[in-house]
Amino acid sequence: MKAIVVTDQAAGTAGMKLVERPEPPAARLAGLSGASYGDVVVEVHASGFTWDELEWPSTWTDRLGRDRTPSIPGHEVAGVVTALSYGTTGLSVGQRVFGLTDWTRDGTLAEYVVVEARNLAPLPGEVDFTVGASLVMSGLTAWQGLFDHGRLRAGQTVLVHGAAGAVGSMATQLAREAGAYVIGTGRAGGRQTALDFGAQEFVDLENDSLEDIGGVDLVFDVFGGDLGKRSVGLVRAGGTLVTVAGPPEVRPANGTAVDFVVVPDRAQLSEIVRRVRDGRVRTNIGNIATLDDAVAAFNATERIKGKTIIRVRP
Repeated sequence: MKAIVVTDQAAGTAGMKLVERPEPPAARLAGLSGASYGDVVVEVHASGFTWDELEWPSTWTDRLGRDRTPSIPGHEVAGVVTALSYGTTGLSVGQRVFGLTDWTRDGTLAEYVVVEARNLAPLPGEVDFTVGASLVMSGLTAWQGLFDHGRLRAGQTVLVHGAAGAVGSMATQLAREAGAYVIGTGRAGGRQTALDFGAQEFVDLENDSLEDIGGVDLVFDVFGGDLGKRSVGLVRAGGTLVTVAGPPEVRPANGTAVDFVVVPDRAQLSEIVRRVRDGRVRTNIGNIATLDDAVAAFNATERIKGKTIIRVRP
């Protein structure tokens, strides 16, 4: 099968290569090296790629710290189940699925991938594979940040950093649907995009004063660093700052700070895709490329707004 592999962490996306790799055999899946009870083989139709995953240790080593290069990146998949291992429940061969793969296994920038069945959810026929793949990381990150860790409730005010990006735009839409008042932030060029996705106010981080917005109940942070520190002072008493940028260096005096790593969740994926199917939520796709053109797409000289999705099959 065709697959994108990486071998040199220092090279970043420039070190990606399109190669031929062995296809996961369907027969006797449960006995495969690297496969286990409850795994399925998915024929990949579309794949997502997170911009910083080549910096994650799990891209380069397994759970025991052993080198696993050349490794296949990508953890967001939409495709069709082609084989089941023993013990697999809830899915069937030929079923359309989407979901999040294991961090320390070969990923989804390939024609086939082995995934734990519990990490996948059914993909409705009305939802395109490209849309399905674009939902996984952004949807789960937004959902878990807002509801699992942020305990968002109707009537609260939410500050969403990077509101024009793939994750931020999803957080904005889910927060609005939950009855929150949403203030988005970002660069000036992202203002209209953030407003189009539902932000009721926008703060230009290059020209506006973040501190002028006053207090908020929840800060949804994807950047960390100095912006994360400045955001702490905006959290009202009893409020929360949630971040995916690592443990906060500063915490709210009368609130809570939570850093988290997104986890697979079939029920949450089903809730998110139902909202997409019903037209209540839409994805933020900036570019669609083929697997043959994936390396060039990830090394584009121009900044792409929205998520880049690799369409593995037409």
